[in-house]
Amino acid sequence: MEVECRFATGKILVSRFFAALLLGGLIMLAGSCASPEKVLYLQDVAQYKQQDIAEIYEVHIHKDDLLSIMVNSKDPELALPFNMPMVTYQLGTNMGAAGQQRVLGYLVDSEGKIDFPILGKIKVDGLSRLQLTELIRKKLIDEDLIKDPIVTVQMLNFKISVMGEVARPGSFSITSDRVTLLEALSMAGDLTIYGKRDRVAVIREVDGKRTILYHDLRSADVFRSPCYYLQQNDIVYVEPNRAKIGQSEINQNNSVGVWLSALSVLTSIVSIIIVSRK
Repeated sequence: MEVECRFATGKILVSRFFAALLLGGLIMLAGSCASPEKVLYLQDVAQYKQQDIAEIYEVHIHKDDLLSIMVNSKDPELALPFNMPMVTYQLGTNMGAAGQQRVLGYLVDSEGKIDFPILGKIKVDGLSRLQLTELIRKKLIDEDLIKDPIVTVQMLNFKISVMGEVARPGSFSITSDRVTLLEALSMAGDLTIYGKRDRVAVIREVDGKRTILYHDLRSADVFRSPCYYLQQNDIVYVEPNRAKIGQSEINQNNSVGVWLSALSVLTSIVSIIIVSRK
């Protein structure tokens, strides 16, 4: 009788343990399910009215920028003194590998100037690419150096960095004059499920001052941000959410699967002990 009572008590304990285990698993699964409001982008875009861009977006030149400036004319010999030489650089260590050519650039110095052939020092800091193009063209004509100059200015070191909770963090070179915050995140493979959609920061340095502006990607207000169009050397940082922070506080190797495995082993041990006492 005593054995049967003990066995019945053991069955009750095991049943309660399995019930608690099942309840705990359901709680963990429910906690891991995120609501759409936390992950969807531009949720209020249906109420977003059409916004006209008042002016064409342009990147402005800053100190330490590297510029490519090419001058062309109907008479190539007149334009030759104003152009940097093409240099060939080797890729890899194979001496037989084909080299690539690139144009040497003009580095904007600490005073915001470049040293241009014949024209001398030119103040370029704060100018847009098109403004510098027109400035050099006008100087060449006014000084009677070239009557029909065609000037082309390009950025050689336009890059941005994306870090934090994205699939592929890193630095990215931009070949065009314009890149948006959403495009930058796409280059980095989008946010992971652990990234906070309402805490995406853009870190920008202008004239020796650093500014940090946070964005909520769930709202269409991101289009109105002064940092929606990124500048050269901007840093985009995506903060981790509580789930990611919680994982780091436990252990890098711990996970829900590990905990469930541990509970399964513990259940087996309890079952063996109860059966052995029967």
